[in-house]
Amino acid sequence: MNDNQGSRPRRAYTSARRQQQAVNTRAEVVDAALLLFADRGWAATGMRDVAREAGVSVETVYANFRSKSDLLMAAIDVGVVGDAEPVPLADRPEFAVIARGGRRVRARAAAHLVTEILQRNGSMIRVLREAAASDPEAARLLRQGELQQRADVEHAASLVAGRPVPTRECQGLWAVMDVEVFRLLTDVSGWTPDEYEAWMAEVIDKLIPRQGRSS
Repeated sequence: MNDNQGSRPRRAYTSARRQQQAVNTRAEVVDAALLLFADRGWAATGMRDVAREAGVSVETVYANFRSKSDLLMAAIDVGVVGDAEPVPLADRPEFAVIARGGRRVRARAAAHLVTEILQRNGSMIRVLREAAASDPEAARLLRQGELQQRADVEHAASLVAGRPVPTRECQGLWAVMDVEVFRLLTDVSGWTPDEYEAWMAEVIDKLIPRQGRSS
């Protein structure tokens, strides 16, 4: 036996299977959080509840998410883009399509994207707002998320218009796209998602000026 072989440092063992299992476990925890937060709300959902629903230990949950607010934000991120891939919304094909076709076609594409996000994520955004009332970390994450959403709306508006859009119009559009407006029109007024989407396409087309004005 070669003496050098026995003293050689052991190479780090990396298993593609283990890595995939870790990804799957994280996804299962997020799915469980989505279900419980939507059903019970913020206060009535604990990390142990999520662990039980996901079929893992609470230590596994904390190994993936440092806090309940961190787990909630991961669930919201999945709701925004529809999957767990680490690709920002603005870098995705469904966002890029807003820049294609005529103005009305682009407005409809933007309205379709907004409607899909609110259908997937409306309940999670309301949970985050509930959490922000009592959890400073959740309040910080809510503010951070709102600013990111406003930046995404500004970017999307510029794609629809084919040029930069004045700040005031972007902020108005961002406010109209709020989840509470979606809730009032669908849950309270009884609109279908398709009706909301058609209305939102009209709103986008009307609120974005056809000729630039100074902000």
